[in-house]
Order: sequence, then structure tokens, then C-alpha cells
Amino acid sequence: MNQQANRPAAKSAGDPPIVPIGGRRGPGGGGPMAARMNAEKPKNTKQTVGRLLHYIGRSGVLLIALLAIMLAVTAADLLGPFFQAKAIDTISVDELAGGLQVDLEALAGYLTVMAIIFVCSAVLSFFQGILSAQLSQRTVRSMRSDLFQKISRLPISYTDTHKHGDIMSRMTNDVENVSNAISQSITTLFSCVLTLFGALVMMLYYSWQMTLIALVTIPISVCVSAQLGKFMRKYFVRQQKLLGQINGQVEETVTSYKTVVAFGKEEESVEKFAATSQELRSCAVSAKVWGSIMGPVMNFIGNLQYVLIAASGGWMVLNNMGITVGSIQAMLQYSKKFTHPINQIANQYSSILTALAGAERIFEIMDSADEVDEGKRDMKISSVRGDIDFQNIQFEYIPDEPVLKGLNLSIRSGQKIAIVGATGSGKTTVVNLLTRFYETNGGKITIDGVDIREIPKSTLRHMIAIVLQDTVLFSDTIRNNIKYGHPEASDEQMKNAAATAKADYFIDRLPDGYDTVLAESGSNLSQGQRQLLAIARAVLADPKILILDEATSNVDTRTEMHIQQAMLALMKNRTSLIIAHRLSTIRDADMIVVIRDGVVAEAGDHDTLLAADGEYAKLYSNQFAGMAT
Repeated sequence: MNQQANRPAAKSAGDPPIVPIGGRRGPGGGGPMAARMNAEKPKNTKQTVGRLLHYIGRSGVLLIALLAIMLAVTAADLLGPFFQAKAIDTISVDELAGGLQVDLEALAGYLTVMAIIFVCSAVLSFFQGILSAQLSQRTVRSMRSDLFQKISRLPISYTDTHKHGDIMSRMTNDVENVSNAISQSITTLFSCVLTLFGALVMMLYYSWQMTLIALVTIPISVCVSAQLGKFMRKYFVRQQKLLGQINGQVEETVTSYKTVVAFGKEEESVEKFAATSQELRSCAVSAKVWGSIMGPVMNFIGNLQYVLIAASGGWMVLNNMGITVGSIQAMLQYSKKFTHPINQIANQYSSILTALAGAERIFEIMDSADEVDEGKRDMKISSVRGDIDFQNIQFEYIPDEPVLKGLNLSIRSGQKIAIVGATGSGKTTVVNLLTRFYETNGGKITIDGVDIREIPKSTLRHMIAIVLQDTVLFSDTIRNNIKYGHPEASDEQMKNAAATAKADYFIDRLPDGYDTVLAESGSNLSQGQRQLLAIARAVLADPKILILDEATSNVDTRTEMHIQQAMLALMKNRTSLIIAHRLSTIRDADMIVVIRDGVVAEAGDHDTLLAADGEYAKLYSNQFAGMAT
């Protein structure tokens, strides 16, 4: 069976005793790592930038074309003041002639060249925008694809201990911020570097003295931007983390809305969200304020430079030091072009910081360890008998807090085994270890005498089908949901599986039958109907080993009877493990295993265990005494 569709939800008895944020146990609830998230420092900025440049570099041809156009646009931009100075210098004062003299032919030539330059610059800028957008989308598509593939390779323990909303925030908000930075901020940064270098060359061409005067303000700009940037960074990192936290709260509230309403926790949920939202608002305001301060400060420094150049240029003209009025005008233009890139970088700094903070969060997931799969044994599923042995199994979710303490259990092919025990005894943990959603800390589990660690996980999980307490269905047709574990199956096989699962009677009554599209999680069906579809999916997968994880605990007695009939057909000639809460459903099991304190406390059939008057008898009498009451 497909791992994602059939893995056991870690929220039944015996699940990882992780203490998540908000006190909820199970997937998406958070955990120690999630709880420490706010205290973690961001990764190295240089490393993050390097990894982003690696993604950008994947579109090499597009990047080269964009850089070539940016170079042409920058060159056109720098040539404008040069020809403007030439045009101004065609106007001279002739004291003998008693007025201004204009070389009209030269002026017309310079103006024509300027017009051509401006038109070419506009056209090139248009294509620059197109290439920039393409580069941005190609890069984030590649990054998003890598991130999604990475998520599909993460161990179950990662998704069990991280908020799902925060993971989704990294896939959406953080990737979008990176996209904006590439399409706007990074291209602006490249253009600014080219403009800075070109403007400096042209300033030296006109006057090295005025260039030195202009450069006086540069150390001031660098110091101010560095100090402000260092102060601002913490706000943008915190802002992204809070945004992920809000997404997690929304996702948790929406998916658990019935529980929230049932316990009258609407107001508390709103207050919790409002508190986080208020913190995000304060952080976002601080980030925006400090991000907005840098631009005006840099503008002030640029205007100071403008005044210094104008004053020094005027003094040089009065003292006949070889500077023309056109040259002063060009120097003023180039000084603006020299400081403008610095101002642009300052104005884009907040976007760059936001993107870097988001990229760091993306790379945090990418740097997480993949699910380990060292299995190399070539084992054909068709030849599997289904003998299972748990040998001295030791396991703990949290160090020094063991769940299983030397569990031993032998299951023979075709047997129907029921596993019972008090909440937290480790029932579902047994399933988690058999499917290798988690790895044992000691001992070994074998199937037909082969250690499951030697079996590739894909092969192992195709041997097993799981029907969960909380049915997993997708927003797709009933047909595709049933075929999820066996997409190559024919429609006839699919319908036979539905009939075996007793699901055909309600499917045939639906307007679109097997082509009916399910709402999210199958919410347009009843709980019992969802369970029957899950059973049909398991039937079609034709597993060697079947796991039923409290598959009838959420339905009424009448529906349970239909599901029981479907499960009996499904369990025929298969090794079956039934994790049961309702003991009345397992009376006909070949063997009932009682787990207590991490070991098998007793095992036997229903009558034998009742006669022994042990742990099972206590559980049985307590449950039926409670029902009678």
C-alpha cells in the first residue's frame, strides 16, 4: 500500500508521548523541535546566498541573457549624461559677439544620439523585465519542486513533531518571498553593481578631484547601512517565524473545528490567534519602520554628496581648472547614479532580508535527514507468507522514556491477532515499528525470518495494508481513491473490491457513482462510508499483511456490523493485526495479545483469557460494566 495514504495516524493509544505546542499529540502538533523554533538563530547569510545563487545558476542561459541585457541597459543609462554634457557644451558665451553661441549642427547630433539611446534603453528594459520574471519563476519552481520532494522523503517523526501549517508556510509564503527577491531585489542588485562601477569610471574621466570629494560620503553610507541592517535583521527573521506559527494555528483550528466548538473553545481559540497576530503585527511594524528608515537616511547622504560636488565644481570653473559647465552637470548626474544604487540597495534591503529569512527556513527542511532505508534484500511480495516475529523489541520516542521494554510476539501466516491494552501501552507503536515509520532502539522484527531492516521500505510497505481509525481520503473521485494503492487495477477489479468491502451499495446510489468527487478528507460521506472506501482500497491492494487500527471505533453499532463483515472478507487468508478498543469486536480472533508496561502481559483466545482472570478479563469487565452503566 502507498505509505502516505495508509500510514497510521500517530494519535491512538501507544503513540509517541511527545509534548507538542498546544498540548495536542500526533501529526502537526509540534514537539520539542517546534517548541525551540523561536529560540534558534538563523543560518549563515553567506551560505544561504550561495545556495540561492546555485538555484539561480540552474537557468544558466537565461541568466547570461539577462546579465547581457542588464549590461546594455546600464551602458545606455551611463551614456545619457555623457552626451547631455556634450550637448550643453555646444552652448558657449562669446563676449566679442555679445551673447550666447550655439553649434546647432552638433547640438542636433547629440540630441539625436540621446533619443536613440533612450529608446533602446526603454526597449531593453522591457525585455529585462520579461527575462527577470522567467528567471524568478524557473528558480522558485525548481526550489519548490526540491522542497516538495524533500518533504516526501522526510521520516514520519519529522511530520509528527512539526506543525503542518508551518511546513506549508515554507512551501508557500517563504518561496513566494524568494520569488519576489529574485524578480526584483536581486536583479536590482546586479544592475546597481554595474551602475556603481560605470558611474565611478565616468566620474574619474571628468575629474578625479571631484570624484574624491564624492567618495567622502561612501564610508558614511556603508557604516549606516551596515548598522541599520544588523539591527533590522532580527525583526524580519522573527516575522517569518510568526507567519508560519499563524498558519499552523489556522490549520489546526480549521481541521479540529468540531472539537473546538464541542468544547466551547471558540473564544479561547480566537484569543490565542489574536495574541500571535498581535505579536506578528508589532514585529511587522518594527520591521517595516526600520526598513523604511534606511532609504531616507541614504537619500540624505546622497544629497550631501550632491551639494559637495556642485560647490567644488563651481569653484573649479571660477578658477579655470579645466572643468566646463557640461562637465559639472555630468558629474552631478553621475554622482546621483553612483549614490542611487546604494539607495536602491537600501530600499530593497527589507525584501532581501525577508527572502533570506524565508530561504533559511526552506533550507532547514532541505537539510533535515532523509528517511533511512538501508534495505537491499530482493524479496518478491508474491512469495511472502506473512510470518511475523517481534524479538525483544526496545523502543522510546523520547530518550529515557521507554514505550516498549523487550516485547516478544510471534504471529503465524494467516492468523488473526488482536492487540489490546490500556491507553499509552504501546499498541500503535507496534504497528509503527512493523511498517518502519519508526526504527527500533533494540531487538529486531522479522517477516518470514527476514529482518525488516534488510527489506527495502517500498517493498515492505507494499506487503502491508492499513485501515485507520481516521480514514485518509483525497479530494478526488471515488474511483481514484479506491485505486490509490493499485492504480493499474481494472475497473472490474475495483468494483469487485468495493463489493467485497460492502461499499458498492452506497456508491451505486450516488449521482456520479464511482466518478463522484469527494470533498476534502471525504467530508461529503459519512464516517462509516469513508471506512468502507478505505477497506475497499485495502482489498484492491491485495496485501499479505493487514493492519486494522481501531477501524470501527468512530462508528455506530449498526454501521460497525457492516464494516465487520467487510473486514472479515478482507482478512481471509491474510495475516491480520487488529488494534482494538472495543473488545466485543475481537472475540473470534485466533489470538488476543495484551500489552502492558511495554511487554506482552498475556496472550490467548477470548475464552482462555477470560478464564485466566488476568489483565484481559479486567479490561473486558471494565468495558462492559461501563457500557451497562
